[in-house]
Amino acid sequence: MNTNIEALLPHRSPFLFVHEIVSADSAKIVTRYMFTDQDFFFAGHFPQYPVVPGVILIETMAQSGGAGLRLLGTLGADVLFFLASVDKVKFRRQVRPGEEVRCEIENLRVSSKMIKQAGKAYVGDELAAEAEWLCLTRAGA
Repeated sequence: MNTNIEALLPHRSPFLFVHEIVSADSAKIVTRYMFTDQDFFFAGHFPQYPVVPGVILIETMAQSGGAGLRLLGTLGADVLFFLASVDKVKFRRQVRPGEEVRCEIENLRVSSKMIKQAGKAYVGDELAAEAEWLCLTRAGA
């Protein structure tokens, strides 16, 4: 699926963490993002042993879920979504520069006021992180 991610998300570099939507339907969204040694946070997050911060992995999953919903037409083009809570977070494996993360997102509940999703981030077949989150929505300016 070749999609213009910037048309789907309000985020921009250096805080855009979706390269491609692989698939999206009402049940599941799958995306990809390649972390490189050029990502801004590696300069300060263990410079001698760079690791993707856990909060960035959560953000990557949340952006993936939002981009997929926007692609499906579930979220209007002017709707913004903001993390309100994050639950059941587990980090299973470090993610390093040069590794591609595949996010698999499940829509738990979606309404005009909120989005509840669960996601898993994989490097290859290895689970790197998992979480559930709630986003509140509002019309953008």
